[in-house]
Amino acid sequence: MIEVSGLTKQYGPRTAISDLTFHIKKGEIVGFLGPNGAGKSTTMKILTGFMPASHGTAKVAGYDVFDQPIEVKRNVGYLPENPPVYLEMVVQEYLEYAAKLHDVPKSKLKQAVDLSLQKTGLTQVSRRIIGNLSKGYRQRVGLAQALVHDPLVLILDEPTVGLDPVQIIEIRELVKSLAGQHTVILSSHILPEVTATCERIIVINKGQIVAQDTIDRLTTRMKQGLLFHLQVKNASAGGMQSIKSISGVKEVTLEGSNKILIEIAPEQNELRDQIIEVAVQEKMGVLEFAAEKLSLEEVFLQLTTQEKHV
Repeated sequence: MIEVSGLTKQYGPRTAISDLTFHIKKGEIVGFLGPNGAGKSTTMKILTGFMPASHGTAKVAGYDVFDQPIEVKRNVGYLPENPPVYLEMVVQEYLEYAAKLHDVPKSKLKQAVDLSLQKTGLTQVSRRIIGNLSKGYRQRVGLAQALVHDPLVLILDEPTVGLDPVQIIEIRELVKSLAGQHTVILSSHILPEVTATCERIIVINKGQIVAQDTIDRLTTRMKQGLLFHLQVKNASAGGMQSIKSISGVKEVTLEGSNKILIEIAPEQNELRDQIIEVAVQEKMGVLEFAAEKLSLEEVFLQLTTQEKHV
């Protein structure tokens, strides 16, 4: 649904993005992550036909962004970081205007506007002037205009900025509900939002892609070893020493009073049964044994503060 190959954008001597290549399948929700200035917004603007690239190719919904820009715009809903709303217009009138710009047939205009109002929770304020709405509601209006023509692809740049916690949850659920019906690429600085919403992530840093995978696979790949936690009733020094003496166990540390962190070499995944057996033999009172995961924040920091690409 989105195919990008060798995409590069230069502003004079400065390179904003360099040789980006990625593919997003139909119906996927993909998070686009990176620190400020990494090139996220530049990439989104190119995909929506807002600006041209210097080199490379991009196709959206089967149409070439550079050769068929009108067809691309018909099939894309775009919410930039600052919603493109006219503050002096009434919400419903603005959405009717946006629908007409996207060539929604007159016979389907009312249905399209009503559906976008309903999806974004704007029905109750549809007759109000946009400029009189809160920032959160203005953000919803921006999302409604991106949805009003029922596009195949949604490109959302910070879609929940300015919303309160309840509204953030509502918008997250809305975006998740679009999976399968629409292909969504979502840029966000709120990492828990990406974890809750996206199936896969693309991480960009200094204009280059440093990783693209599911969150679970990325966290596994970023670990130097495998980390497990063992919750016990009795975290005895002797028991911990016995676990540490197992061949393949790299480190054993006590976290709190009864939680033991155990790091093993990546190729020694089969040690789990042996660790539990030793803990039982040492009468430690095993309560829980599970893999310890890196948070998305830890993965993000590793990817954007090191030179090695994954």
